[in-house]
Amino acid sequence: MNVLLIGSGGREHALAAKLAESPLLGTLFCSPGNPGIAEVAECVVLDVTDHARVIDFCRVNGVTLVVVGPEAPLVAGIADALKEAGIAVFGPSAAAAQLEGSKGFTKALCDRMNIPTAAWEKFNNAPKAKNHVRRKGAPIVIKADGLAAGKGVTVAMTVEDACAAIDDCFEGAFGEAGAEVVVEEFLTGEEASFFCICDGTTALPLATAQDHKRVGEGDTGPNTGGMGAYSPASIMTDDLVAETMEKIIKPTMAGMAEQGMAFTGILYAGLMLTDNGPKLIEYNVRFGDPECQVIMPRLKDDLLTLMKAAADGLLSEMSVRWRDEAAATVVMCAPGYPASARKGSVIKLPKALPDVVTIYHAGTAKRGEDLVANGGRVLNVTATGKTVTQALKTAYEAVDAIEWPEGFCRRDIGWREIEREKAQ
Repeated sequence: MNVLLIGSGGREHALAAKLAESPLLGTLFCSPGNPGIAEVAECVVLDVTDHARVIDFCRVNGVTLVVVGPEAPLVAGIADALKEAGIAVFGPSAAAAQLEGSKGFTKALCDRMNIPTAAWEKFNNAPKAKNHVRRKGAPIVIKADGLAAGKGVTVAMTVEDACAAIDDCFEGAFGEAGAEVVVEEFLTGEEASFFCICDGTTALPLATAQDHKRVGEGDTGPNTGGMGAYSPASIMTDDLVAETMEKIIKPTMAGMAEQGMAFTGILYAGLMLTDNGPKLIEYNVRFGDPECQVIMPRLKDDLLTLMKAAADGLLSEMSVRWRDEAAATVVMCAPGYPASARKGSVIKLPKALPDVVTIYHAGTAKRGEDLVANGGRVLNVTATGKTVTQALKTAYEAVDAIEWPEGFCRRDIGWREIEREKAQ
């Protein structure tokens, strides 16, 4: 089976490496890919906004399944175009991708299906949004309604900060994503990431994880696309997984189907584990990044088989097995991230690494023979171990073996889990 993977980040490198293990795989293409992905796939240049061009490529190269890594092509309807052309695709339709593409859409679904989430209001102008904030007080959460690459959320601890975040949205800091703003109740608890693979009818739970969004240690500073992650997240007990499936995932699947938007692909629930049980913070319609980088090393089963079953509506016949060990990843970033990352610095990777370590490329490029930084989040240094503590120790040892003076990372990834493991 020839497969086209769309994307260029660390998530796609993790997916490519896992897909390359499949005995079902013929040729794996990736567009645009990166230097790390090029070691396991044939990287090609395609304008993925030109759906006709993507379809032509698939037909010429015998591609029978397209795997869409990032959210933007899904929201833009690439899955719809491929399906109409008779090409199987792993990922939701544009209508179903509104679960990530519009915070307001998801909140309205939660209201309709009685899914536990934060109280909310949506606004299309700054004065009304600010008046609402002044009535409610702080802390409070401000979200750009549309896609903002993980950076359109502000947890405002003061009314002044909330109003400034509202101004940022309406003054164009997030482009069209900020044309409308969702203002949410501040929830107290610990966050967790929960993933399901879906075929429109069946939602099969996958692994749990926890990531770190803030750029600074101690979870301080602005939100980023993610500075590190680990899996499994022990805070997500079996009981909490069952409650999440029953109260959040199943009603979501039913509500989407009722609207003629049956969901296929990866449903990623960002959860807040409150004293009153799990509440939905937001949905994403693809694997998390960097959560994917800690889920793939733990997956025992063939990823391509699972994705094909989801695309064909056959997940009810499938199950998923996981390795017992934990996995952790540390994100190395270019200087200036997340505000304005400086590209071009040279990176020298170790010639030899332990078998339990994988370095996923996220924002890299080749300049002659040199590997250089070509984005904000540049490398995902991932390791497995018997515990999260052990996996992180190994990952940080690998970080220290990388020659990249300009790069930086957080040194406290997994701190909550490490504290829990110490207490056992």
